[in-house]
Amino acid sequence: MNDIQIHLAPLQGYTDAVYRKAHASVFGGVDAYYTPFVRIDNGVVRSKELRDISRVNNLPHCVIPQLIASSVDEFTCLASLFKEEGYTRADINLGCPFPKQTRLNRGSKLLALPEQTFEILTLVNDFSSINFSVKMRIGWDDSAQFEKILPFLNELPLSHITLHPRLGTQQYKGKPDMSAFEQFYHACSQPLFYNGDIDNLDLCTEIIDRFPLIAGVMIGRGLLSYPWMAVEYKSGKKIEQGERRKMLIDFHELLYEGYANQLEGGDHQLLSKLKTIWDYFLPDSEKKMRKKVIKSTSLNNYRLSVSSLLADY
Repeated sequence: MNDIQIHLAPLQGYTDAVYRKAHASVFGGVDAYYTPFVRIDNGVVRSKELRDISRVNNLPHCVIPQLIASSVDEFTCLASLFKEEGYTRADINLGCPFPKQTRLNRGSKLLALPEQTFEILTLVNDFSSINFSVKMRIGWDDSAQFEKILPFLNELPLSHITLHPRLGTQQYKGKPDMSAFEQFYHACSQPLFYNGDIDNLDLCTEIIDRFPLIAGVMIGRGLLSYPWMAVEYKSGKKIEQGERRKMLIDFHELLYEGYANQLEGGDHQLLSKLKTIWDYFLPDSEKKMRKKVIKSTSLNNYRLSVSSLLADY
């Protein structure tokens, strides 16, 4: 069981450096944390993304920066940036389904453009100091599209492939196509990770049992909801309620302190950022208490509401 790796998926707006560090410090159980994708925007990398991948903000836990690119030039620029920062691992995004990126032929849209994809991915051979992985979907608008891409991926010097078995056009609607994942699983010669809708330990175990040769699972929203899930899987035992409550309090305090030190927009900006945590965090907590947290209009009210919620969780 412990040979299976658990990776935290990158989610824009959520799994930033503050979040990753707090999670690693309090909960752990995660073998690798991925940064939200870094992109070229109007010819440059945004300062927010540069800060998020800065090595000084990403130690000592294992952090893998992710890039999203639609051209050789974009890939070269971003891979060179990762190399300059001292990273020896990096992830290539072929899975993002959001129109803001796919209309630029990035993310999962590249799966419908195999020749363009091959041209970009060939560049991994030019960065021998970086061990690349690929995060992808089964296709953009047709699950047969991965069949054209996979033979090429099998020949590349990759550390692993992470597959989310939905089409890009689905975004997050419908159910993961487990038949397509199984087909990919049998045809893939690279170490393979499963990603998609793992929101509890039973489902995690079910997937690992069904596909015993996978290298691991990548969990996103499930770990944002229940941040102790990975360590429970790794240890093979449930965390007692009292200990879990203390971990949650410590975790939230680290998030509060981290964002307070990072953000420069005053109380309003800090409150707004902290509230985003609750888009996923503890979805089964008491509804009235949760509503008070989300509806808080001041930091003082927010902290009081969070304390009450966690005391009863």
